[in-house]
Amino acid sequence: MEVGVAAEHGPVGIRLVRAKDARVLQDHLMANRSWLRRWEATSPDGPVSLDMRLGIRRLLQQYRDGSGVPFVMEYDGRVAGQLNVWGIARGSLASATIGYWVAKEFAGRDITPTSVAMATDICFTQLRLHRMEICIRPENHASLRVVQKLGFRYEGLRRRYIHIDGDWRDHYAFALVREEVPQGVLARWVAGQAPRHAADIPEGDRLPD
Repeated sequence: MEVGVAAEHGPVGIRLVRAKDARVLQDHLMANRSWLRRWEATSPDGPVSLDMRLGIRRLLQQYRDGSGVPFVMEYDGRVAGQLNVWGIARGSLASATIGYWVAKEFAGRDITPTSVAMATDICFTQLRLHRMEICIRPENHASLRVVQKLGFRYEGLRRRYIHIDGDWRDHYAFALVREEVPQGVLARWVAGQAPRHAADIPEGDRLPD
């Protein structure tokens, strides 16, 4: 897959993950276990390896196969976390899903919404995808703020959707299609034009934290 897989806005940048990122990403994961464990994907078949070198090799293979784009998020040139575009579907669907994590020391600096906006713009313009989705656990207020800021639309409740932190968890689904953001997701947000209530969850779908 040939795509421009880097973007910057102020101190925040995203780029394709590299093998040499394994050490700093592994250090972040180990130092942030209590911060990240609640939100990490697990497997119903047993423990998942936290070997970052192996994980990066698999992610880069998915990139070569055209099924994903693995980014690192940076702040002032320092690796702050990961953002993965995964499940890329071509043809009549032309869609993908975004997942991410950021180390606690970098939280609260708009790194994640800026990175999500840039990655979505890359997917719409460079990859020519039509729809981008983000699925978030009801308890994950920080991630919910990301889609609220960027104006992703709420699309529905998915019961027991993804295996997270040892069990099947409910998720809220949010999405954007290319026609909604002709000026780009990042430009729309920076201009203060993201719809304020697009990510609002209907009363009937709200779950307890």
